Amino acid sequence: MDERERHAKGMEVRRAVLGNAHVDRTQQNLNPLNGEFQDLITRYAWGEIWTRPGLPRHTRSLLTIMAMVALNREAELRLHLRAAANNGVTRDEIKEVLLQAAIYCGVPAANSAFHMAEEVFRQMDEAPKT
Repeated sequence: MDERERHAKGMEVRRAVLGNAHVDRTQQNLNPLNGEFQDLITRYAWGEIWTRPGLPRHTRSLLTIMAMVALNREAELRLHLRAAANNGVTRDEIKEVLLQAAIYCGVPAANSAFHMAEEVFRQMDEAPKT
Protein backbone atom coordinates (compact mmCIF):
# COMPACT_ATOMS: atom_id res chain seq x y z
CA MET A 1 0.00 0.00 0.00
CA ASP A 2 1.44 3.40 -0.92
CA GLU A 3 1.10 6.56 1.19
CA ARG A 4 -1.98 7.84 -0.69
CA GLU A 5 -3.77 4.52 -0.22
CA ARG A 6 -2.74 4.41 3.44
CA HIS A 7 -4.11 7.93 3.92
CA ALA A 8 -7.40 7.08 2.17
CA LYS A 9 -7.86 3.90 4.25
CA GLY A 10 -6.89 5.81 7.38
CA MET A 11 -9.43 8.54 6.67
CA GLU A 12 -12.12 5.92 6.11
CA VAL A 13 -11.43 4.24 9.47
CA ARG A 14 -10.96 7.57 11.25
CA ARG A 15 -14.40 8.69 10.07
CA ALA A 16 -15.99 5.36 11.02
CA VAL A 17 -14.51 5.44 14.53
CA LEU A 18 -14.51 9.13 15.44
CA GLY A 19 -17.43 10.28 13.32
CA ASN A 20 -17.69 12.67 10.40
CA ALA A 21 -18.32 15.74 12.56
CA HIS A 22 -15.05 15.33 14.46
CA VAL A 23 -13.00 14.58 11.35
CA ASP A 24 -14.60 17.43 9.40
CA ARG A 25 -13.78 19.84 12.25
CA THR A 26 -10.19 18.63 12.25
CA GLN A 27 -9.92 19.03 8.49
CA GLN A 28 -11.37 22.56 8.64
CA ASN A 29 -8.73 23.52 11.19
CA LEU A 30 -5.72 22.35 9.18
CA ASN A 31 -2.96 24.93 9.00
CA PRO A 32 0.78 25.07 8.27
CA LEU A 33 1.57 24.06 11.86
CA ASN A 34 -0.68 21.00 12.24
CA GLY A 35 -1.30 19.82 8.67
CA GLU A 36 1.63 17.44 8.45
CA PHE A 37 0.85 16.03 11.90
CA GLN A 38 -2.77 15.34 10.91
CA ASP A 39 -1.55 13.63 7.74
CA LEU A 40 0.87 11.54 9.80
CA ILE A 41 -1.74 10.30 12.26
CA THR A 42 -4.24 9.63 9.48
CA ARG A 43 -1.70 7.50 7.61
CA TYR A 44 -0.08 5.70 10.53
CA ALA A 45 -2.45 5.60 13.50
CA TRP A 46 -5.57 5.08 11.39
CA GLY A 47 -4.25 3.78 8.05
CA GLU A 48 -1.56 1.46 9.38
CA ILE A 49 -2.60 0.38 12.89
CA TRP A 50 -6.40 0.64 13.08
CA THR A 51 -6.73 -1.16 9.70
CA ARG A 52 -4.67 -4.17 10.76
CA PRO A 53 -6.65 -7.43 10.85
CA GLY A 54 -5.05 -8.76 14.06
CA LEU A 55 -7.48 -7.05 16.46
CA PRO A 56 -11.07 -5.93 15.93
CA ARG A 57 -11.89 -2.23 16.30
CA HIS A 58 -13.84 -3.08 19.43
CA THR A 59 -10.66 -4.33 21.11
CA ARG A 60 -8.60 -1.43 19.78
CA SER A 61 -11.11 0.99 21.33
CA LEU A 62 -10.80 -0.67 24.74
CA LEU A 63 -6.99 -0.67 24.53
CA THR A 64 -6.97 2.99 23.51
CA ILE A 65 -9.20 3.93 26.45
CA MET A 66 -6.85 2.12 28.83
CA ALA A 67 -3.81 3.85 27.31
CA MET A 68 -5.43 7.29 27.61
CA VAL A 69 -6.21 6.62 31.28
CA ALA A 70 -2.62 5.48 31.89
CA LEU A 71 -1.18 8.53 30.14
CA ASN A 72 -3.70 10.96 31.69
CA ARG A 73 -4.74 12.30 28.29
CA GLU A 74 -8.13 13.82 29.10
CA ALA A 75 -9.07 15.20 25.67
CA GLU A 76 -8.16 11.97 23.89
CA LEU A 77 -9.94 9.89 26.55
CA ARG A 78 -13.13 11.90 26.09
CA LEU A 79 -12.86 11.49 22.32
CA HIS A 80 -12.35 7.73 22.52
CA LEU A 81 -15.08 7.25 25.14
CA ARG A 82 -17.49 8.72 22.60
CA ALA A 83 -15.96 6.86 19.67
CA ALA A 84 -16.08 3.47 21.39
CA ALA A 85 -19.83 3.23 20.79
CA ASN A 86 -19.13 3.36 17.05
CA ASN A 87 -17.12 0.16 17.50
CA GLY A 88 -19.78 -1.67 19.48
CA VAL A 89 -18.22 -1.10 22.90
CA THR A 90 -20.79 -1.02 25.68
CA ARG A 91 -20.74 1.20 28.73
CA ASP A 92 -20.43 -1.91 30.89
CA GLU A 93 -17.27 -2.88 28.98
CA ILE A 94 -15.88 0.61 29.50
CA LYS A 95 -16.66 0.29 33.21
CA GLU A 96 -14.67 -2.96 33.31
CA VAL A 97 -11.72 -1.32 31.56
CA LEU A 98 -11.80 1.56 34.03
CA LEU A 99 -11.92 -0.86 36.97
CA GLN A 100 -8.88 -2.66 35.54
CA ALA A 101 -7.23 0.73 35.06
CA ALA A 102 -7.59 1.33 38.80
CA ILE A 103 -5.25 -1.60 39.42
CA TYR A 104 -2.78 -1.10 36.58
CA CYS A 105 -2.85 2.69 36.15
CA GLY A 106 -3.73 3.81 39.67
CA VAL A 107 -6.88 4.65 41.57
CA PRO A 108 -6.60 8.44 41.02
CA ALA A 109 -6.32 7.94 37.24
CA ALA A 110 -9.32 5.61 37.20
CA ASN A 111 -11.30 7.93 39.47
CA SER A 112 -10.77 10.80 37.03
CA ALA A 113 -11.65 8.54 34.11
CA PHE A 114 -14.91 7.45 35.77
CA HIS A 115 -15.87 11.10 36.26
CA MET A 116 -15.04 11.87 32.63
CA ALA A 117 -17.01 8.85 31.42
CA GLU A 118 -20.05 9.91 33.45
CA GLU A 119 -19.87 13.40 31.94
CA VAL A 120 -19.33 12.12 28.38
CA PHE A 121 -22.19 9.60 28.67
CA ARG A 122 -24.50 12.27 30.09
CA GLN A 123 -23.66 14.57 27.15
CA MET A 124 -24.22 11.74 24.69
CA ASP A 125 -27.59 10.92 26.28
CA GLU A 126 -28.69 14.57 26.18
CA ALA A 127 -27.54 15.22 22.62
CA PRO A 128 -30.27 15.47 20.01
CA LYS A 129 -30.58 12.27 17.99
CA THR A 130 -29.70 12.75 14.32
